[in-house]
Amino acid sequence: MSPITSILSVARSVRYGAALAVLNLSLAFGATAVAAEPQRLVALGDSLTQGYGLPEGDGFVPQLAKWLADQGRDVVINNAGVSGDTTAGGLSRLDWTLAEPADAMIVTLGGNDLLRGIDPASSKANLDGILTAAAVKGVPVLLMQMEAPGNYGPEYKLAFDTMYAELAQKHGALLGEVFLKPLVRGESNLSLMRDLMQADGIHPNRDGVAKIVEAMGPQVIELLDLAQGQ
Repeated sequence: MSPITSILSVARSVRYGAALAVLNLSLAFGATAVAAEPQRLVALGDSLTQGYGLPEGDGFVPQLAKWLADQGRDVVINNAGVSGDTTAGGLSRLDWTLAEPADAMIVTLGGNDLLRGIDPASSKANLDGILTAAAVKGVPVLLMQMEAPGNYGPEYKLAFDTMYAELAQKHGALLGEVFLKPLVRGESNLSLMRDLMQADGIHPNRDGVAKIVEAMGPQVIELLDLAQGQ
C-alpha cells in the first residue's frame, strides 16, 4: 500500500469513528430525553379534588404534586376536579378529560351522589362506565372510596359502600381507602375531625389535605409504577 493510500485509509477510519461517536452520543441523549418525560396523572373528582375553599397551592392536586416531587417523582397532574360533580358528571366529561394523553388516573367521585341521595345502582353504573372507558384507553385507575351515612338506611349504605370494591375487582383497578378516612380519629364521627376541616364541615383544610395526601401517596406511586410497566 502506498503512503498516500495509507493516509486516505486512516482518514476514512477517523471520519467513521467520529461519526459513530456522534451517533452514539445522539442516541444516548435521545434515551435521556425519553426517560426525562414526566408521567401524566389525571385526578378526576369533585370539590375534594378541585380544592374547594382553599388558596392556590393548598388543595389536593398541588399538595399531591409536591409530595410526589419530594419522593423524586416527575409527574404532571391534570386537576379534573369539578365542584358539585356527581358520578354522572364525571362520566359525561370523561372523553374530553382523557382527550390529552394520560398515563394514569385517580377517581374520587360519589360524595355528591350521597348528598343528593342518588340510587347507588346509578352511581355504580356511572363509575363502571368511567372504569370501562379508562381501560379502553389503557389508563390504570386508583379508585378512591366514599362512605354512605347511616341515615339512608342499611340497604342503601351496604349497596353504596360495597360498590367500590366490586368495581375495582371487576376492572382490575387499585382500590383506595375512603378519601376522608385519614382525618377520622378512632371512629367514623365528623365531629372528631373539626380541626382538619373547613368551617362547612365537608371539605378538609390545608392540614387535612396534607394528611390525605400522605396516606394516599404510596398507592399513587404504586399506580404510577403500574402505568410505567405497561
